[in-house]
Parts: sequence; structure tokens; C-alpha cells
Amino acid sequence: MRNGLTGQGRSGEDQAFVRMSNLSKVYPNGTVALNDVNLDISEGEFISFVGPSGCGKSTIFKLITGLSGHTSGELSILGLTPKEARKANNTSFVFQDHTLLPWSTVIDNVMLPLSLRGDSRKESRKEAERVLEMVGLRDYTKALPRMLSGGMKMRVSIARALVSKPKLLLMDEPFAALDEITRQSLQDELLSIWQQDRSMTVLFVTHNVFEAVFLSSRVAVMTPRPGKISNIVPIDVPYPRGEDYRTTARFSELVGAVSKSLNH
Repeated sequence: MRNGLTGQGRSGEDQAFVRMSNLSKVYPNGTVALNDVNLDISEGEFISFVGPSGCGKSTIFKLITGLSGHTSGELSILGLTPKEARKANNTSFVFQDHTLLPWSTVIDNVMLPLSLRGDSRKESRKEAERVLEMVGLRDYTKALPRMLSGGMKMRVSIARALVSKPKLLLMDEPFAALDEITRQSLQDELLSIWQQDRSMTVLFVTHNVFEAVFLSSRVAVMTPRPGKISNIVPIDVPYPRGEDYRTTARFSELVGAVSKSLNH
């Protein structure tokens, strides 16, 4: 076990689903974005990353997806490099912006990852309808993005990420631009979807401590740049979690614990 950061429920380090070992990232201009990040994540965990702006949360996601390379250290996903994992369709990404194609219908937007990998249109449509049912948009298959609310667009984006049945789902502040009522509704939906397939591992970036504590099995607290993980806060409240959880004393205690870690 390194620095007490190995995932819960594992008997050995070789079982790590995602492994970050002494991971560092230095940009060509000399900016040290990450320095010596160590974290092992188990299959089926829901991990949130919180920290000040510019601490490297999104950089970690870019490294995991293979969109950027790390400078030193080790990073593996199911024993594969990030690029190998992406090619194996093990990883999906949900951005803060919905990134939908404005000229395509909801169903075509969701089918896009399957179309790009060459799946038949019939099978792609079947899978797209399945995930749209999961996010409550089965009746909006023919709608264009401009016809949808912000929350509905994010649901489509989540459905598109789920349609390829990823083993790892990365979400970079997906609910940040939404109003609080919509945000909480989507948090509930996300947990419901994740609990249907607990083999899917979710990594979630947020600036909202309340959101992190509601969703996560563990919260990784990061330092200001150069970013590293300063603390891991286990969220020891069992799933499923409903609205009542938000008003419990334990929820407040855990929010306080994460907030305290951010301020040290």
C-alpha cells in the first residue's frame, strides 16, 4: 500500500484497475502541472477529485484518456497504457460542455461512438435506445439539441458515453453549468445508472464538495499546482443514497472533512 491510497476491498496491488504511480506532468513551457501523484483505484469505485482551479484535476483525465502524455511515473488502466485502453473502447469521457453535434438528432448523437467503430446501424440504434431509456429521454430520439434544455443535453451526452459500455467513465465537471435542482436530479440519475452496473468505474471532477460527498465512494483532495493528492476521504455511507442523505449529520461531517482537507 502506498501512502494509504490503495483502493478499498483489494487484497493486493496487482488488482488495481487504474494505477497512478509517481505520476508527473511538466508542460513544454516548464509549467509543472502534476508532481508525484499516487493513487490506486479498484474496479467499480466512484472517485471524485476536488481541489483549487489549476491543480491538475483535468490534466489527470487527459493523461488517463491518452490525450496527453505524462512526463514521468507510471499510469495504467487494466494493465494497459491509456492509448491501448482507449483503442479497446474501455474508456468514455463526459465533458463540462455537452459537445453534441447540433445538426444531428438525439439518437444519431448517441449512436456516434458505435458508428465510428463500424457497428451496424440496427445494433447501434438498439443500444442507443437502451441508454436513452436509462437517462429518461426515450421520447426525444428525433429532437435536435437546440430543442433541449441544458439538463437534457447533458443527459444525451451521458447516454453517448454509456452506449459503448465503457469499463471506465471519466466526467469532468459535467453538471457545473446547471441550476441546483437540475444538478441534484442528474446526480441521482447518475448514481442510479452506476448502481445498475457496478463493474463500471467512475472518475469525477468537481469543485462542489457537496456533490463529491453525495456521489463518491472516496474523494481525492488535491493540492494547488503542482498538483498532487494530499488526502483521500473515504465516504463510508452505503449505496443507494437518496435525498435524505443530504440532510444527515454524517453528510455534514463528511463535507466538513473534505473542506478541511482543501484548506490545509
